[in-house]
Amino acid sequence: MKGIILHGGTGTRLRPITYSDVKQLLTIAGKPTSEYALLDMLDAGIKEIGIVIGSVGGEEVKKYYGDGSKWNCSIKYIYQERPLGIAHAIGLCRNFVGEDSFVVYLGDNVMQDHLTEPGNDFENNKMDAYLMLVNVKNPEKFGVCEVRDNRIVSLEEKPKKPRSNLAVSGVYFLRPSIFRYIDMLKPSWRGEYEIMEALQLLLERNGKIGYKIIRGWFKDTGTVSDFLECNRLVLENIKGNSDPSMLNVSGRVEIGKNSVIDENSRVLGPCYIGNDVTIENSYIGPYTSIGDGCRIKGTEIENSVLMDHCTVDFLDGRIIFESIIGPNCTINSGYSKTRRTSIIAGRDSKMNI
Repeated sequence: MKGIILHGGTGTRLRPITYSDVKQLLTIAGKPTSEYALLDMLDAGIKEIGIVIGSVGGEEVKKYYGDGSKWNCSIKYIYQERPLGIAHAIGLCRNFVGEDSFVVYLGDNVMQDHLTEPGNDFENNKMDAYLMLVNVKNPEKFGVCEVRDNRIVSLEEKPKKPRSNLAVSGVYFLRPSIFRYIDMLKPSWRGEYEIMEALQLLLERNGKIGYKIIRGWFKDTGTVSDFLECNRLVLENIKGNSDPSMLNVSGRVEIGKNSVIDENSRVLGPCYIGNDVTIENSYIGPYTSIGDGCRIKGTEIENSVLMDHCTVDFLDGRIIFESIIGPNCTINSGYSKTRRTSIIAGRDSKMNI
């Protein structure tokens, strides 16, 4: 089986951060969201992986993942000129797939469940397709799967009147036969080629589609609130590696190499702190991820993500909460009289607040 990670799209719902950074390369607990998909594939024994990239940020993706040797796998790149939908992106991968079965994983999705069990079910029962489903409160925003008597009977993309609360997550196990149904598609009202329509065509022609309802959590990180919620969920499962002798660090905290937390600071997990981080006279946590090379002074930070090489330096003990701060940002004391601040800042931003 081969793997495909979809890395396209412009990330409009995460702006302004995605004006300067690829949404799937935004980090949670030190890893880009798409790396969680890669690691899930490797855990399932998949070593040949294709990454679909677009005109926005494609070179950054190639620079980060390279040929895959860092992860002991092979990575190839497939270029999608315009974001014309999931089915269109999958259709571009037919030469990469060849005659093999494959799994498609949306690069901005993160889930707790693993791929091994559904992958084995898909292969052993010779399914034409296999979907991972999740119960949601707002099915009209997803592709919806209707199930009767343990069998999928219909699939529809973002229906106005959903027939169930079962949404199709961003993971699809497929065979090369799906390409003939993709070739039948016309653009939807959204101007995209919908994978749900291709799967419905497969179903109508007596294709065998299996499913598994996700037992753990699943998050699409496409909005600020969802990204922060995903950060919380990932950190809930962090094991921590802090030295028990560090009395100012409590709970599950993972600390990278050469990071320094001074005696006037306190860190309360679950938290992730990257390599070469300096924390002075500050309070960090819980549910905070701090990237490599950050410098933090005189600050309280909770429920936030700071990406690599940020500097936060306050004189008045400012509180940062529910914030996403992109790489290389500098945030200093200004003239604000409020101590509590929520920030969504893109790469290289400089602020006095």
